[in-house]
Amino acid sequence: MKHETLSFPNQEGEQLAAILNLPEDERPLAYAIFAHCFTCGKNSLAAAHIARALSRRRIAVLRFDFTGLGDSEGDFAATGFSHNVRDLLAAAHFLAEHYQPPAILLGHSLGGTAALHAAAELASVKAVVAIASPFHPRHAGKLFGEARAAIDVQGEARVDIDGRPFTIRKDFLDDLENQDPAESIARLKAALLIMHSPRDAIVAIDNAREIYDAARHPKSFVSLDPADHLLTRKEDARYAAELIATWGMRYLDLAEEPERRPAALDNRVTARTDAQGLRTEIFAGGYSLMADEPESYGGEGLGPSPYDLLQASLGACTTMTLQMYARRKQWPLESAVVRLRHEKIHAKDCENCEEKNGKIVHFERELELHGRLSAEQRQRLLDIAERCPVHKTLHGEVRIATRLREED
Repeated sequence: MKHETLSFPNQEGEQLAAILNLPEDERPLAYAIFAHCFTCGKNSLAAAHIARALSRRRIAVLRFDFTGLGDSEGDFAATGFSHNVRDLLAAAHFLAEHYQPPAILLGHSLGGTAALHAAAELASVKAVVAIASPFHPRHAGKLFGEARAAIDVQGEARVDIDGRPFTIRKDFLDDLENQDPAESIARLKAALLIMHSPRDAIVAIDNAREIYDAARHPKSFVSLDPADHLLTRKEDARYAAELIATWGMRYLDLAEEPERRPAALDNRVTARTDAQGLRTEIFAGGYSLMADEPESYGGEGLGPSPYDLLQASLGACTTMTLQMYARRKQWPLESAVVRLRHEKIHAKDCENCEEKNGKIVHFERELELHGRLSAEQRQRLLDIAERCPVHKTLHGEVRIATRLREED
């Protein structure tokens, strides 16, 4: 997943820090905006996983820090819910001016509530996702506990949220109270996905029902059980991310328009492995793939290993070659199945190997041919399997030239 670090102005001219996540070829089919949870930030676990999942579907994601939070300019104490909505509209304006208008708005917790309000003002938005979001913004006031009385009396107070101090003013509480969520949600002209866990101890799941009842169709609800409010378990964040990516494509009118997929400019394949774990994102021919290693090798087992992919390449090349040959000969090959396994063996145990020192990689390939084929045809197809391009590449002389790319 490629990314650009950038900033854009809010309506007061203050710069909001942002990250734009892009598919590897930087040619997205659509753009989305992610709004983080109350007092969180653009680098939250949920935001990162959702951006990763959408970028694999060729959807770019702009995630940013609201005014006064994270790396963004401004005074958080002087903001409110309405200010968050305006920040989202500023983000949409920035995308429309420099890239293209956003098609998806996503938000977590109060960020989802803000996305519901902002989406009603954006004609370009085709889909909205609210994750663990309160129906009414006033719900955020419950986080202030005993400090709420002090805010009412003194006009402001310091509030501790997740171990971090924030100054909350009475104007902030008044702004929360003065919202009309039912009216804003009813004005949505986009598809809506509501995601909530029944175990959410911060925003009760009844909020999901209220949002659902206020919205018009098309609308969907997905339970995130057993996740907590912040999706702190990686598997919960990934589950939500993959569902959002799949659901979102349905409403962008892109899934059934393969002609809009950018043609590959060359035969380059890109692989990217980040600092944590061994999960590797692969971009090949305009498609996103994933590789990983088992936990015993330091990975998370989220995808096939590099050797699995190598065997898959050999298997796919074999079956494609067999079908192309059979069609050219007009033979009744209904389907071709290849099963492969590999191991490293001592060279001295290999009867047909010239090199007898060290170890070599040994592949076993089993063919299963379906169709009314004669014995001669089956034997010929067995011979043809040896001629698939990947097979010949593995047997031929391979040279790999590696160079270090200069830093931008």
